[in-house]
Amino acid sequence: MTDTSSMTIATVGVHVLDVHAIGIDSIPEGSAGALVDTIAFSPAGTAGGTAVVLSRLGAEVRSVGAIGADPIGRTLTTLLREEGVDSGGLVTKADAQTSASVIPVRPNGDRPAWHCIGANGVFTLDDLDDGALDGLTHLHLGGPEFLGGPAAGELLARAREKGITTSVDILADGDPGMLEWIADALPHVDYLLPNDDQVRGFTGVDSLTEGARILIDRGVACVALTAGADGALVVTADDAIAVPAFRVDVVDTTGCGDSFTAGFLVGRHLGHDLRGSAVLGCAVAAQVAQGLGTTAGRYDLDSVTEFAGSAPTG
Repeated sequence: MTDTSSMTIATVGVHVLDVHAIGIDSIPEGSAGALVDTIAFSPAGTAGGTAVVLSRLGAEVRSVGAIGADPIGRTLTTLLREEGVDSGGLVTKADAQTSASVIPVRPNGDRPAWHCIGANGVFTLDDLDDGALDGLTHLHLGGPEFLGGPAAGELLARAREKGITTSVDILADGDPGMLEWIADALPHVDYLLPNDDQVRGFTGVDSLTEGARILIDRGVACVALTAGADGALVVTADDAIAVPAFRVDVVDTTGCGDSFTAGFLVGRHLGHDLRGSAVLGCAVAAQVAQGLGTTAGRYDLDSVTEFAGSAPTG
């Protein structure tokens, strides 16, 4: 398999509009103002951000989730469509605003955020149309904590019954209580895609390999986790594979986790082994880190594959 034209994926769950401000030294006092280098928008969230990157890598992508009846929702939908994402599965919630974040990026790369949960908090399985799973090769659920474990588990089980592979990425911080909240979903997950802090928080152990194995014991088939500048770690019941990050000039790391997810899932669809899929994921994340959000720069599967084979790592 040499391309992603046969990959049809639904990215279900959290859709967010991110507003990035680059060059933030401090928050002005009182009502004072300050100049920044750049302000930009990008589609984001564990479903929305991943959708954009998957589409750029050539997959057929359907976004499924909730937005508000507001200008933020119209902007988010337009940006998704411009990236080739089918936004027909986004339902409008009249009584909720579209989820959004404001992200001031400091010169050292730190990126605190203000976030509004908005319509993501009122999305339910009843919002999926009857044919939402038809024709899919993969279902990616971003933010199972918003549905809750039983509902998330029901959706993932339905997908697997249809022969659809599944993946999950969690938006919330790692916490043992959060792990229990989504526990019913875990046995139906082919690929869990957390970050290192979430793994430590969920399990209470410092070793990422040990923490991932605890998650596997809860039913997950494979954990592919990101660890910032340290790259990625892929763990199964039998193996643990570390993959270094690519060395690039970082502008903004917002969306890098979603980008790794997209690259990893594309790699698996193409028949790459776990290491090769993680390398592709890290290569995609490196593209996004060099700009603002998931829509940074211009990349596709060919350019990312070439980059992955030539750029330095570590």
